[in-house]
Amino acid sequence: MATINVSLPDAVKAWAERQAESGRYGNVSDYIQELIRKDRERTEAVAAMQTAITEGVASGEPAPLDAAAFKRRMRRQRDIG
Repeated sequence: MATINVSLPDAVKAWAERQAESGRYGNVSDYIQELIRKDRERTEAVAAMQTAITEGVASGEPAPLDAAAFKRRMRRQRDIG
């Protein structure tokens, strides 16, 4: 595993240390890794949502929702997946 040194203001360092001491994390490094992992997941989720929005806007004029057909499609996907 690679090492990186990060300078933190005293208040932020104290916060990270308290999080590690809470027992939820083994140490400050574990806490920082969790923050980075969550930020990465959030960034990827926002990008996926933006892609879906862009595709939706580009797909043309909206059509009325056929709720029954939508439910059937979702059930088929669930049964296949």
